[in-house]
Amino acid sequence: MDIGVLGPLRVDQSGVSVVPTAGKPRKVLALLACRADRLVSVDSLIEEVWGEHPPRSVQTTLQTYVLQLRGHIATALAGARYADLPLGSKSVLVTEPGGYLLDTQGGSTDSAEFDRLSRRGHRAMEAGDCAGASDTFRQALAMWRGPALVDVACGPLLEAEARCLGESRLSILGRRIEADLRLGRHHELVGELAGLSAQYPLHEGLQAQLMIALYRSGRRSTALETYQRLRTVLSLELGLDPSPELRALQSAVLEADPWLDLAATAPGRPLSSI
Repeated sequence: MDIGVLGPLRVDQSGVSVVPTAGKPRKVLALLACRADRLVSVDSLIEEVWGEHPPRSVQTTLQTYVLQLRGHIATALAGARYADLPLGSKSVLVTEPGGYLLDTQGGSTDSAEFDRLSRRGHRAMEAGDCAGASDTFRQALAMWRGPALVDVACGPLLEAEARCLGESRLSILGRRIEADLRLGRHHELVGELAGLSAQYPLHEGLQAQLMIALYRSGRRSTALETYQRLRTVLSLELGLDPSPELRALQSAVLEADPWLDLAATAPGRPLSSI
């Protein structure tokens, strides 16, 4: 079984999609897919699908959804020989004491591959291999086909899963940009960072990276304008001032601190600790 949650929900058994069109069974499958190869309790599934107001027949209804999902899996398995699946679809969507488990039988999960590539990229950065880190982070980011679970009407648990995945993606994006800045790619980063800073106006790390890219591209005044814009937004939206790290970066830009020059940036020194 191959699972994709980094974008529209994708669950393929034997190369055939088993994702239902109906909303509630889709939620059940999505939660099982996010926690593939792990037990998902009946209580968690009920909370995700019905929230705090489940119907009286909730246990029976949930069992019906599980049967529907097993039907999709059984159809996908039809015609294929799986000697190691003596129970057919019940060997894939497994009933366990207290809940259910989606057994991938060693298949792929895009979120797990994203994590694996991300860890490899971090190791490359720590070793000073910025080119390798950039390439690996790009591979990790290429796993994304859109916002996590974009085609699922997420309940509380799936919303938390999707939010966590989105934060991980943004973190890796920041690390990829940091690697590219270390490689002297500031000119080609300015446009990307300008778009990201507009999309995430309160994200100080992205604003700092934009300031550095602008400064290194000979646009010191625009870098300072970026700081002033962030300062205004933080004050209006949150009643906060920029962090000490960002204020220090502003001072470095004002003073043309040699640290900001590419040649002065040591491989192990972060461009921004924000």
